[in-house]
Amino acid sequence: MSGTSLDGVDAVLAACGSQPPLQVLHHAHTPFDPALRAELLALNTPSPDELHRAALAANALSRVYATLVKELLHSANLGAADIAAIGAHGQTVRHRPGEFDATGYTWQLNNPALLAELSGITVVADFRNRDVAAGGQGAPLVPAFHQAMFAQATKTVAVLNVGGIANLSVLDATAPGDPKVSGWDCGPGNALMDAWCEQHTGAAFDQDGHWAASGVVSQALLQNLQQTPYFSMQPPKSTGRDLFHMPWLLAALKATAQLGPALTPQDVQATLCELSAWACAKDVMAHAPQAQQLAVCGGGALNLHFMRRLAALLPGVEVLRTDAWGLPVMQVEAAAFAWLAFKTLRGEAANLPKATGAKGARVLGAVYPA
Repeated sequence: MSGTSLDGVDAVLAACGSQPPLQVLHHAHTPFDPALRAELLALNTPSPDELHRAALAANALSRVYATLVKELLHSANLGAADIAAIGAHGQTVRHRPGEFDATGYTWQLNNPALLAELSGITVVADFRNRDVAAGGQGAPLVPAFHQAMFAQATKTVAVLNVGGIANLSVLDATAPGDPKVSGWDCGPGNALMDAWCEQHTGAAFDQDGHWAASGVVSQALLQNLQQTPYFSMQPPKSTGRDLFHMPWLLAALKATAQLGPALTPQDVQATLCELSAWACAKDVMAHAPQAQQLAVCGGGALNLHFMRRLAALLPGVEVLRTDAWGLPVMQVEAAAFAWLAFKTLRGEAANLPKATGAKGARVLGAVYPA
């Protein structure tokens, strides 16, 4: 899995179909080469020679995937023949479902054919497009996995994944043994914080949220950002860098500057962290008021300041990392796509229409045999 935060690739070796439904046996991570990371980020917006550049970036990304697969096989003393499939999500560079022609599109850079050639393993890819074709958002897809791993028959569980974008799953146990599941994107997670931090400090992210903690939240900027219509939309909904990007932030900063003195960079960082925490907490309170625990995963779970603000905005809710459930925060999304690939191979539907808005349950993914 390589998500919208663009911090690199996480890969897991997982055993599926047991109890629990998935067990992570090994985990590997690699950061992106700076040049590849810069190209993937650039391809999120219109630019010259996009088709050529995107094809080469997809090849490079698939080679990174193949290297991590070899690392996992070596760590487990396994061969390619021991693996049923690789679930390869690809790198999202555009996400515009339902727009333009009423179908729209979502685009994940990937070359699964090349990955199958390099690894000698069957590859399952292109998980989102079938849901979009069925009228859905194509996202979020992880609620079905969250249901399999975290649902409880006697209480509501909320699961928050904070990558570049933050998405929430609500596993509402309104009937014993039959939890009702919903999920959607809350808004920005790390994407804006990372971009602002890198621009002003040179660091790819705000370690533990220390820089944000040193600033003061600007209520004027925060209120300006909160006026974005996406936050008041009702689920199902999904978003990405197509909406929450630096030009969006810079426009809000320009409007805010007319109201008072200029903000320091750390004040902006504090405000961006508050915006992410507010968007997530607001949705928990609106759609899972009965939840007693919130399980947080993704890179945002490692931001101590963000976690403190999230807990402060959710009094009465125990905010915990998914480590408490035995699944470390940086393994959850990669594990989810391993599980989704497992469902594809079995011919089982894995989208949740209530979460994505699709017309019905669909088998997701395309298979590239070894």
